Amino acid sequence: MEDNQDHLKDQLEEDEDEEEEEEEEEDLSESDKLPFPRPPIRSTRLHIQRSNVCSRAYFVVVMVFFHVYILNVIALLLYVHYNNGPEDLIPGEGASSSSAINDGGGSLPRAAPTSTQFHVDDLSQSFTLPRIEGIRVGHVQQISLASDKTLMMKTLSLKPLIFDLSSFCEHQEIPGFLSEEECRVVVQLAQLKGLMETQTSAQLQGHDESNLPLLSLSTEEVFGLLDLNQDGLLQKQEIVSHSRSRDGTWLSAESLRHILIHLDAHPTGAITLDDFKHIYAESQSTAQRTRKFTSQYKQRNKNTWLYQGSGSHHVLQTLKTRVIGLTRLPSSLVELSEPLQVIRYEHGDYSDAHYDSSPTNPETSCAHTRLASNASSLTEVPCRYLTVQFYLNSVEEGGETTFPVADNRTYDEDGLVQDGVDLTDTQQTCHRGNLRVKPTAGTALLWYNHLSDGKGWMGEMDEYSLRGDCPVRRGLKWVASSWINVDPDHVQQARYQRLVAQRHQTQSGLEDYYQPLSHNNLHQDL
Repeated sequence: MEDNQDHLKDQLEEDEDEEEEEEEEEDLSESDKLPFPRPPIRSTRLHIQRSNVCSRAYFVVVMVFFHVYILNVIALLLYVHYNNGPEDLIPGEGASSSSAINDGGGSLPRAAPTSTQFHVDDLSQSFTLPRIEGIRVGHVQQISLASDKTLMMKTLSLKPLIFDLSSFCEHQEIPGFLSEEECRVVVQLAQLKGLMETQTSAQLQGHDESNLPLLSLSTEEVFGLLDLNQDGLLQKQEIVSHSRSRDGTWLSAESLRHILIHLDAHPTGAITLDDFKHIYAESQSTAQRTRKFTSQYKQRNKNTWLYQGSGSHHVLQTLKTRVIGLTRLPSSLVELSEPLQVIRYEHGDYSDAHYDSSPTNPETSCAHTRLASNASSLTEVPCRYLTVQFYLNSVEEGGETTFPVADNRTYDEDGLVQDGVDLTDTQQTCHRGNLRVKPTAGTALLWYNHLSDGKGWMGEMDEYSLRGDCPVRRGLKWVASSWINVDPDHVQQARYQRLVAQRHQTQSGLEDYYQPLSHNNLHQDL
């Protein structure tokens, strides 16, 4: 029985083997019939191994390129960082310094805003001077200078633009551009610094023209004195040489300017005696009209100047910060302007109507930019874009600030004399001024001394900004004036600020180097 089963199994296996052989023979016979030989059958296991090898190689290549890319990016960032460090924040340094100054059109120097570093970073984008709009007389607008102080600014005049400033709290007007404590501190600092008698511009230049003898020279003699080479012709260089003689100058700057204008307009660049006679007569007439605001300007008071920079009293620095926020001007202009002037008017003290600023022309240069001024300028004049005046106490009687021609329809210099009375004489005609502001402790006035040039910069002087101080009838009057100096030539202003920044940087470096031997940190300039 078992033998039969074994025999059947063997028979079945033989049949299966025969069938497989027959199938292989059929496949071979079919492959012989095909035009191309059948490709060899590849092992599936071998295919899987090759695919893995390719994937790993591709992954390695991608990772290498990725790491190289990351390293290049990091190297580029480091290169940019070290080639645009803090030393390049002030354009015009190093090799490009002279070209930037000569061109005058580049951006102004910039500095990191730290408490101990000089700020010249506000005019770097464009040369524009923000200007407050007056809207109309009586218009009131609110401004915030600090989180805890809101000011009410009222338009008092449009010609010139004058604003009255006081604090505004719960719908009640309270004088408070300065607090009572701040007013007291400024007065005390002025007393500690020491006040001196105020001098007029003519006295400051060493000329008290009211006491000078009259110039009794004929036109021929004047021409002969100006004609340095005695060739019978007057050239521009001879006038310029006379203007530079300083102590030897006996012609006013206005007369010299008038003569230079005619010299430039003359085709030959020189004028004869006959031409000079007409020119000199006109210059004397012009000088006589302008002398009213210079040599005949009178005032009587005492004043001092308080420094507001680093190391000064915190109240003085706070006032400077408020002026920056109020005027919306670049901080660099405010920082480079004149110190704070504090004036005390006693009984009977006054100041005649005058201009805080001066008309500018090619023959003059601004006093504050004299570091970068043209050496050939005839004279230096104050260039004060605007005035912010602080009242430090309330005057019992008198002492008003007067603007004689504010909001007049037209301005006529001859019209300042009415019925034989000069409106610039505040002792006699203060009550006739168009606008008078009574001093009240803590309040402030802001007015523009110059118009806009239509391009965002400072233009011509506003002739309506004529102002004076009425005599004090009873009590004392304490005021402080903050002037913002701006050169009408924005290129000149930029050049000046670059020079100041460079000097400050050099000085700061020396101070740091000699720090152990210096006692500057113990000194506080009032």
